Amino acid sequence: MSVFVTKYAGLHRVLRLGSIKQMQPLCRDERRYNSTSEENRRIPKIYTKTGDKGFSSTFTGERRPKEDHIFEALGTTDELSSAVGLAREFSIDSGHSFTDQLEKIQCVLQDVGSNIATPRSSARDSHIKKTKFSSQAVIELESWIDSFTEELPPLTNFILPVCLFQKYSGGKSSAALHVARAVCRRAERCVAPVVRSGETDPEVAKYLNRLSDYLFTVARYAAMKEGNGETIYRRPE
Repeated sequence: MSVFVTKYAGLHRVLRLGSIKQMQPLCRDERRYNSTSEENRRIPKIYTKTGDKGFSSTFTGERRPKEDHIFEALGTTDELSSAVGLAREFSIDSGHSFTDQLEKIQCVLQDVGSNIATPRSSARDSHIKKTKFSSQAVIELESWIDSFTEELPPLTNFILPVCLFQKYSGGKSSAALHVARAVCRRAERCVAPVVRSGETDPEVAKYLNRLSDYLFTVARYAAMKEGNGETIYRRPE
């Protein structure tokens, strides 16, 4: 049974695949003419009210304060996926070839969230099996990084993340990818204490570490492909 981490009313929820069919919309005619049917009344609302007192649930059913390390890591991972999604939109507009990679990364980040949402201290074997994180994702990132690096000129200076709307310095795709890279670093910092406490798979931290390297590399690659120069750091006089 697959596990999904989604977001309801600002909180992450872990849903089992078996419940998804209850959330599928009715066909157009049923919505128009049968709005008071029993089936319509069973459609879940976007808000659950279960977090109104400052607590939320992990996939294991454990209730924790919203400021817990688990939810901090989950929220930042969600923010990272949104940043990658924005970068992907800019990259699609620019016709880049790596947009499928960014989409796959967003899917893997869902798996990262599932693993984080399953703290080992309260997880049963069935929970751990469903949310196990594969090291193959790290290997794939490394392969992509190596491939892009072969096409890039050597990096001899620090480069500056550029403004999204500064036309001739990196470009929008590159700038958005640098923003995603910075969010990724923060996600990694949030996940680190959860991993050290033994609550999350160490491969998750490794993936985020490698992902920031990928985003840095592909940001440089995007700037090169768009014919935009990188802004080089120069020590102020």
